[in-house]
Parts: sequence; C-alpha cells; structure tokens
Amino acid sequence: MKSRSLVRMPPATSNSPQRSEPAAARPRWEWQRLDDPAALAGAVADRVAAELRAKPGLLLCLATGASTLRTYELLAARALQEAALFARARWIKLDEWLGLAADDPASCELFLQRVLLGPLSVPPSRYCGWAGRTTDATAECRRVAAWLDREGPVDLQILGLGANGHLGFNEPGAAADAGPHLAQLTATSLSHTMLTGARDPVSRGLTLGLGDILRSRRIFLLVSGAHKAAQLRRLALGEESPDFPASLLHRHPAVTVFCDVAAAAQLPAEFFAGSSGSENPGRAP
Repeated sequence: MKSRSLVRMPPATSNSPQRSEPAAARPRWEWQRLDDPAALAGAVADRVAAELRAKPGLLLCLATGASTLRTYELLAARALQEAALFARARWIKLDEWLGLAADDPASCELFLQRVLLGPLSVPPSRYCGWAGRTTDATAECRRVAAWLDREGPVDLQILGLGANGHLGFNEPGAAADAGPHLAQLTATSLSHTMLTGARDPVSRGLTLGLGDILRSRRIFLLVSGAHKAAQLRRLALGEESPDFPASLLHRHPAVTVFCDVAAAAQLPAEFFAGSSGSENPGRAP
C-alpha cells in the first residue's frame, strides 16, 4: 500500500489569512491520504495492529458500515498469523439500529460478528454490544454506560464520517457531552444501505454519545469515496457546529484522518503542501 501524504497541520499565526477553520485544534491532528480504499484499509489495519502491540489490552470502539468493512476483514485475516495480537483486546460496539435482532441481516451486530468478532473468537467477557431488540432502551443505555464506566475510557475509537456529518447515531444537534442514549434518526441515516433487507422497520438507534467519543484516547476517522468529499472538506475547513457533529472532533487532540484520493478531492492544494513527517509526500489531487 502506498501512502500519498501524511500531514500534521501547521498552527495558524496572526499573519495567516482569515479562514473559517478551528486552527487551535488542527495542528494536533494527523492526516493520511491514500491512493484508494484498499490502501486506506491496509494503512488503518497496520495502525490498529501497532496500537495493539503497544497496549495488548486495548479497548476499541467499533463503527460499522462500508467505511470500515475492509479494515476489519484485514484485521481478521491478520489473526490467522498473529493470533496473540488480539488475545487481550476488548471491544465495544458504537451503535445499533433499535428494533433489529442480532441475526437480522441489517444489524450492526451481525456485521461485526461476521467480519471481525466471530473470526477473532472474541468472548462475551471482552465485548459489549447493544441489544437491538431491547424493550427498555433506557435500561439498555444504563447497562452500556456502566460497562464503559468500568472498562473505559475507549483507547481507540474507529469512526466513519456520516453523510450528514453524524458520528455513530449522534445526529445533527446532538449534545457534545452526551453518553449512551436513544437517538431519533434523520432521513439521511434511515436511507443507509445497511438497512436494505432489514426484517423490521427502524426509526431510532442506540449509540454511544459524543461525550464518550470525545473521551476516547485516540480516534481514527475513515473517509473514502467521492461521495464523502464535500463532507470531508466541511470537516477540514469549516467551523465547529452542533449541526455538523463531526466538527466537534476538533475538540479532540489525537485524531488521525485516513482519506483516499477521491474523498480528498475537494480539499485545497495548500492543504497538503509543505507537510512534514510523510514517508512519501504527496501533492493535492
């Protein structure tokens, strides 16, 4: 795999041109631009493996969906040669569609069990998922919050960038300090391809809150494809706003953004210029 660019944004100075960006936060972020989704997945899998070697009992929080699929497949394949790497890791699921059974083809649980947790033979003692078919969402949120209080905070949070800027099921307007909660989903979220073939109707979701995400020690944000380019530009250059939940990541000091060339297409040329720390400095697409 070939990394096109790894960028740590330089701090703004008083002589810098005025731009609508959270300059105080961005210098502490790391940006990696990869050639394509396959290279992106490989880079993320390598970094996750490195984190696990540094801390074998790592607590990872897992987002689901197309952005993370290949990364999880690569981690599962790695276990065939390096099973000990995952022997002490702990896992928590970021979110789940309320009303879907664990074996529903659209559930986040089935996704994770099929591509990662099952192949790794993760026992219940090292995993916290959401019960999508719960009849008491409040109690379920309390259960997950108690598990996270006991085992957390999350060491490594893996995220995708939602089409409307959501993180997990933290939709526009979500409180920055929210913990595990029941979310009313927007039309954008309900149009997600994961729901194709769902056996039951969905209107709400169970999710860790933005507060939980922001308390994570490190965050990997995976952004792939031309359809995410506008949202990535908004995240990179826009102001922090509760109407764009991903922008609240600017409050976090240890975010790594992994994007492919297509997703980075709307970032200005100077965004990648003059970077340091890159194995293979790249030019803007």
